[in-house]
Amino acid sequence: MSSVNVSTTRNTVTVNGDTSVVSVTTQGPQGPQFSTSGANLNDSNKVNNSVVYFDSTSGTFKADQTRTVENLVDGGNF
Repeated sequence: MSSVNVSTTRNTVTVNGDTSVVSVTTQGPQGPQFSTSGANLNDSNKVNNSVVYFDSTSGTFKADQTRTVENLVDGGNF
């Protein structure tokens, strides 16, 4: 039968009589938000080669089939 004894004051773990020193770390700070304005990214309808664009009606950045690298052409509305 295995037993585990964790001692928080000595930073050791004992498993079946063998003692090892372990280091415990915590997750560091998170990176910056997606945008400084607080707008979200909606990529739930993304397709291959979607291009991210801002939709002012919903106030979100989107990646979907509306804008893709295939339908961006010279003289297009983008």
